[in-house]
Amino acid sequence: MNFTATADGWLDLGERRVRCALGPAGVIAGDRKREGDGASPAGVWPIRRVLYRPDRGPPPASAFQVQAMSKDDGWCDDPADPAYNQPVRLPYGASAEALWRDDGIYDIVVILGHNDDPPVRGMGSAIFLHLARADYSPTQGCVAVAREDLEDLLGRARPGDAVEIKP
Repeated sequence: MNFTATADGWLDLGERRVRCALGPAGVIAGDRKREGDGASPAGVWPIRRVLYRPDRGPPPASAFQVQAMSKDDGWCDDPADPAYNQPVRLPYGASAEALWRDDGIYDIVVILGHNDDPPVRGMGSAIFLHLARADYSPTQGCVAVAREDLEDLLGRARPGDAVEIKP
C-alpha cells in the first residue's frame, strides 16, 4: 500500500485524507531533488524504520522496526561526507541534523527510502515522515502530519508499504 501525499497538502490514509505539510518549494521530481532546496521529492519512498523520543511517549505500534532515539542521534546532511544521508552520532565532524529536537516535530520519525541505496551526494538527505507543527508550516522537504494521523498510518502500514509524494 502507498500512503499518498499530494502537493495540495493532503495525505491519503486509505478511507480518509488528512492534512500534511511539505517543503516550502513544493514538490519536484525526485531526480531533481538537491540538498537544501526546500522541496519535497516526488516518488514512491519505502518506509524503512521508525525512531521515537522515549521521554515523550511510548513507542508507536508498528510492523516496522521501532527504535528509541538518544540525545546524540543525528543525520548527516553534508554531501561531501562519506556518511551523507545516513545516521550519525553527535557531535559529528561534518554538518548533521540533530534528531533530538525541542520543538517536538521529531518525537516520531519515519525514515523514508529516498536517496539511500546508495546515497547520491547532493540529491537530498533526511527525507522523513514526521510530526507537523500546529500551524502545518512547511518542512525542509519532508512530509509532516498530526501525531494521531502518524500513529494511525504506522498502525496500518506493513513491510513493503511506502509513502508516495505526488506533485
